[in-house]
Amino acid sequence: MKKHLEEFRSAGHGGTLIGALIYFTLSMAVWVMFGPLGAYIAEDLKLAPTEKGLLIALPILCGSLLRMPVGILGDRIGAKKVGTIGLVLTLVPLLVGWLGAASYGSLIVIGLMLSVAGASFALALPLASRCYPARHQGLVMGIVGAGNCGTVLAALLAPRLAEWVGWRGAFGLMILPLLSTLALFSMIAKEPPQPSAGQGVTSYAKILRQADSWWFSLFYMVTFGGFVGLASFLPVFFYDEYGVGKVTAGNLTALCVFGGSFLRPVGGLLADRHGGIRVLMALYGIVIAAMLLMSRLPPLPWAIAELFLVVSLLGIGNGAVFQLVPQRFQKEIGAVTGLVGAVGGVGGFLLSFGFGLSKELLGTYGIAFASFALAAASCIGLLVYLQADWRRQWARQEVGMSV
Repeated sequence: MKKHLEEFRSAGHGGTLIGALIYFTLSMAVWVMFGPLGAYIAEDLKLAPTEKGLLIALPILCGSLLRMPVGILGDRIGAKKVGTIGLVLTLVPLLVGWLGAASYGSLIVIGLMLSVAGASFALALPLASRCYPARHQGLVMGIVGAGNCGTVLAALLAPRLAEWVGWRGAFGLMILPLLSTLALFSMIAKEPPQPSAGQGVTSYAKILRQADSWWFSLFYMVTFGGFVGLASFLPVFFYDEYGVGKVTAGNLTALCVFGGSFLRPVGGLLADRHGGIRVLMALYGIVIAAMLLMSRLPPLPWAIAELFLVVSLLGIGNGAVFQLVPQRFQKEIGAVTGLVGAVGGVGGFLLSFGFGLSKELLGTYGIAFASFALAAASCIGLLVYLQADWRRQWARQEVGMSV
């Protein structure tokens, strides 16, 4: 382990790694702002459960669907360049949210515009990945993926800002860290020394015809979709289900999401050492048990412990999935990252909206938790089916061979 980390320090470009991490972190915080502000917005505009679910889920869906075209564009003209443009465009929904959010319809438009921040995933990971050799991909992807901690920052800061200046003012104050991120990212990150050849859209269409692209996407739909869906909706869940205050709901969400955000590098490192397939199968099994327990809506202390465990494991799973991706798709990693991220984010949309739908139609959030357990069980079945062929064809790390 120590030798691996020592080699890592001199293997790539640290400035780009840090820049990609900061860019992704701030983008994540902006992307999920509707979650921690949801209780304030719903109270102000008198929203129904499904309206709350859709409002929180919409930026997740649109940002996810934008990831593949943004990843392709990053491959063609440079991930840093596209990322810089994305940060500038993200200023727009923050300004509109601050100065022009007056109705549910206007918030839907803001949610659509926030999708630019959600697409940052398809740029940050390839930008850092191409600056490091294959043997360090799990750790690199894990470090940049730890930018998911932006969800923690949003959960902690957004309710406090809303208490201070109102939920509209919270959008306005987020402009300041966004501008700081833009300046820092522009200064310390650089385009990879060997960028992608910039393949055409027709070449990327081949990826869509390869089954492995979709298998990775489905696994990420559960790990990342579960992570971002829970991170976005838990403030509303804690407020509605347990009657805690809005700031307390944000604090509890930050606590639950903390592990998943910062354990992603651990997932990459564990997958580098033990194989991504093994790591994924183990964590899916534990997630199934924990989510079935959550479906019974236990007392608050137990719910916090179970959700902390689940989100932590999902964070590890995110790192494990993206340890496998560059092994299978190195040259096309930008487009594949976009595809996998897009489908993963769709999982977050389904979970967030599913919470609202479950509450409004059935009167309980428990069905949404049970449905997630079923999705994780399906992933175990798929891994059992696929692992033999993968190990023969390309997943050499699984059997102790160098990649």
